[in-house]
Amino acid sequence: MKSNSELVAILKEIVSNGSIDASRIKLLSPEEQELIKELKENHLLDEALSFVESMDEEQNWEEFKDRINLKKKTIVIHWKTIFQYAAVFIAMLGLVYVFQYKTAKEATVVIPEDAIQLVLENGDIQVLNPNGSNQIIKKDGTIVASQNENQISYSSNKSMDKLVYNEIKIPYGKTFTVTLSDGTKVSMNAGSSLKYPVQFIKGHNREVVLDGEAFFEVSKDKAHPFIVKTRGVDVRVLGTKFNVSSYKEDADINTVLVEGSVSLSNATMPNEKAILVPGEKGTWNNGQKEIVVEKVDTSFYTQWMTGELVFRKTAFKDIIIKLERCYNVTIDNNKKELLDKKFNGSFNKNVETIDDVLKAMGKIQDFTFKKEGKQIIIN
Repeated sequence: MKSNSELVAILKEIVSNGSIDASRIKLLSPEEQELIKELKENHLLDEALSFVESMDEEQNWEEFKDRINLKKKTIVIHWKTIFQYAAVFIAMLGLVYVFQYKTAKEATVVIPEDAIQLVLENGDIQVLNPNGSNQIIKKDGTIVASQNENQISYSSNKSMDKLVYNEIKIPYGKTFTVTLSDGTKVSMNAGSSLKYPVQFIKGHNREVVLDGEAFFEVSKDKAHPFIVKTRGVDVRVLGTKFNVSSYKEDADINTVLVEGSVSLSNATMPNEKAILVPGEKGTWNNGQKEIVVEKVDTSFYTQWMTGELVFRKTAFKDIIIKLERCYNVTIDNNKKELLDKKFNGSFNKNVETIDDVLKAMGKIQDFTFKKEGKQIIIN
């Protein structure tokens, strides 16, 4: 007999109310309708419902036999009662399978690849809708953060006495803003993740871990330095505005200082430091033994926050990577001679589509492209 949740719901309603609308009974299969009728006639509804709610697939057959033995007399065997219990057992065993299968399916949550994910301290993942609002609540009911559209803000909860971490992951094609518990504002670029304490605690440095790119506006706190850890480089500040770009696919880790002062150090050799002043960029990669500092136009490195894509003598192979992040597409380039070509250009993703960008570049370097969904092929 194939059963479903409607049978259990009807059992519960009959036991609770003593009756049920006949139209509900007709929704069941003929076998289920007969089972309900037999249980009612033999006054077994309560026992059947109690039986299924306490069922354990490893033990219920033995328990079932024990119950049957209690119904036996010395000579006369009540076969009708045995069959009634057998019918209940078989039907409810089917229900247990259905419920377990359904629960297993619900537990396997498929998260879209373009979703903004908030990973909580226990490993649970919440999907943040950039057009919605949400509250992040601890088990004790305390609200630790509130989301309003494209940003999330953490509160300072004085009752916390240990560091508890969240991690936010921003997919390609989207940006997001996190305001930490100390008021520090972090604007995150596409394809980035940030791991940070739900609340900073007195006596501990304010440490976060970045993968990707973000612009930091750090709240001043001389007693608690703010440290950004990323791929072997530590960016240490007290209160300042700076941009860090540290994508795994990029050779360089760049820190650009807009305001204040920062100290850069190699995590494996902390004594090797470089101090930046506003208008400077510090660059480090695994092939260098020291951090290279140079004067730059900081706006070139921060315009991404307003949707700007700016290329200055940028190789086409690097442009492809940035376009994939920005527009959440995959680009296959069949014109290999373009890879090292240098481009200058400026686009805004909020105004111009990926088609607009590639059409403009194609006119300059004489290439065409075909787009199917998120897949783009350059010929």
